[in-house]
Amino acid sequence: MTSPTPHLRRSADGQLFVETPEAEIPVSVRPCFPWTDPQRHVSLRDAEGVEVALVEDPAALAPESAAALRTALAEAGFLLEITRIESVEKRFELRDWSVETRQGPRRFQTPLDLHVHPLADGGHLIRDITGDLYLLRPADRYDPRTRKLLWTFVE
Repeated sequence: MTSPTPHLRRSADGQLFVETPEAEIPVSVRPCFPWTDPQRHVSLRDAEGVEVALVEDPAALAPESAAALRTALAEAGFLLEITRIESVEKRFELRDWSVETRQGPRRFQTPLDLHVHPLADGGHLIRDITGDLYLLRPADRYDPRTRKLLWTFVE
């Protein structure tokens, strides 16, 4: 594991690297917890999934390292906030979701036995089959159609 405040840089092709005195290690970003604050507690992992560094607070990084981390997190799109649900359809052994998010329109799939994770504020988290997380705010913040599509999953 590297120092608590690693030096990060992005290559011209967008790859994120942790720079150490011995080497430059290509890494991917993986938020730890809480899921609702994916900008903090970020694990930087090598190609084998081994943690090379843990960034507890990006504000403690040098400005160029913090910028590289922010860009990598934005591109990874770990937590997508659903603003409207267009449809949820059963297809084979999956549910096919068509939604609007703050990041734009998305389609994703979840298992039929979907388990939504409740949050303290009344919202919920959904994990799709590829591992992306979707944030649902409390149901009363949505339009009637979205609330109708949500009721079987969150109430």
